[in-house]
Amino acid sequence: MVALVTGGSSGMGLEFARQLAGRGYDLLLVSNRGDELETAAAGLRAAYPVSVRTLEKDLAATEAADELFAWCREEQLLPDVLVNDAGMFFFKELLPEDLPRVQAMIDLHIVTVTRLCILMGDAMKRRGSGYILNVSSMAARIPAPGITVYSATKAYLRSFGRSLSYELRPYGVGVTTVCPAAIATPLYRLDPKLMDLGVKIRLIHTPRWLVRRALRAMFRRRRIVSPSCMNLWLPALVGALPGSLVEKLWKKWK
Repeated sequence: MVALVTGGSSGMGLEFARQLAGRGYDLLLVSNRGDELETAAAGLRAAYPVSVRTLEKDLAATEAADELFAWCREEQLLPDVLVNDAGMFFFKELLPEDLPRVQAMIDLHIVTVTRLCILMGDAMKRRGSGYILNVSSMAARIPAPGITVYSATKAYLRSFGRSLSYELRPYGVGVTTVCPAAIATPLYRLDPKLMDLGVKIRLIHTPRWLVRRALRAMFRRRRIVSPSCMNLWLPALVGALPGSLVEKLWKKWK
């Protein structure tokens, strides 16, 4: 059994790798951070009796998904599990100089994930089995200034994954989309003291907590999983705010 994890060098991606290794899956980790990738792989090899292979690749590149799929075929490493976890984040008002980062986010969150799901999904369909797990976000339900492109791309992932699951399930392939709330990872660059406080009061959850629930949902072939009580009340609360108040809050934060 083989699991491919994008963004597997740190954060939730590395935790997905740990827990899948604990289930006996050989690993293929893909990331654009070569040094972190090799460090993560060495730790996994030492901790689990599984094979760990790495591939350094910029998944925001236009042809990244096609090249990764071709590499897997050449190496005869068609995964039984595909975890699309690689992501990026920034919080600011959008300006013309942000267009390169905006394009990279769209390519990473939408283009690469879509192409990987179609390419890997078709191969899994032909085999008659497989699991795909896409990492969206609670932000998919909260269009918000400052994370305008992030929330929009995550909303796409939620919609795409849900629809794709209906297409692939008759062929024995499960597609699950997980929508985390606040998770303690370096992605959001939150002050460590605030991060620790959030974890202590359970406003922020650990990657281990999230990944355990995401994998359980994936293996049960659930279509959408939204762990954390925050997923229940925060989107509804934000949606109920008048637009004038949202504008005032944004002017204060930016």
